[in-house]
Amino acid sequence: MTLKSYVWGIRFLTFISLSALGFVVFHVDPEKSGFFGKVIFYSVLFFFLSGTLNLFLIFTRRKIMGSEAALANMGLSFRQSILLSVLAIILLIFQSFRMLVWWDGLLAVAAVFLIELYFLSRN
Repeated sequence: MTLKSYVWGIRFLTFISLSALGFVVFHVDPEKSGFFGKVIFYSVLFFFLSGTLNLFLIFTRRKIMGSEAALANMGLSFRQSILLSVLAIILLIFQSFRMLVWWDGLLAVAAVFLIELYFLSRN
């Protein structure tokens, strides 16, 4: 797979996720839908964030290191975008339960950082 085809696929899926997020935001009432509506919102937001962050990380790596290095680090960009999206969703869930304080946010950041260090040390 070439970098160009991968980026276009991620762009397409991110656009689909953005459309789904717009639909959920404008047509799903969180008060009426309850837990199911919140799960749909957070899952669609996760897919949108992971796609957007993946595109941003690939773009940054391509500008800094070149296309060949960006192609070699596609998996790294994908994993980091997933972890950053998980971090954002965890922080939003904490905030929705009014549990987010600075040390909880710092612990979530540390947990994601340790997971990334684990994956980096395996290679």
